[in-house]
Amino acid sequence: MILTPVQTIMMIAAIAFGTMLTRFTPFLLFPEKKQPPRVILYLGSVIPCAMMGLLVVYCLRNVSFLSGAHGLPEALAILLIIVLHRWKHHTLLSIGGGTLCYMILV
Repeated sequence: MILTPVQTIMMIAAIAFGTMLTRFTPFLLFPEKKQPPRVILYLGSVIPCAMMGLLVVYCLRNVSFLSGAHGLPEALAILLIIVLHRWKHHTLLSIGGGTLCYMILV
């Protein structure tokens, strides 16, 4: 399907508007001078940990412990992530190192 120039411009405008709306809304709802509601502060403190747990479960959902390497590459990559993060306290290094280790092992 080929878009006309008008359709292309409208699509780009809609995407830009949606992006700006999602970026600006928090600043409009919760100005810097005003204290956010307690529920927002609570969610801001628990959602990052919940998302990391969700990502771990999602990544390990299809690991078979009864065939192949029995989850050994995954376990070693997770162990490396933990060691790197405890050692350097650098999130990107931990994630990158664990990903590289996993890709080499598989």
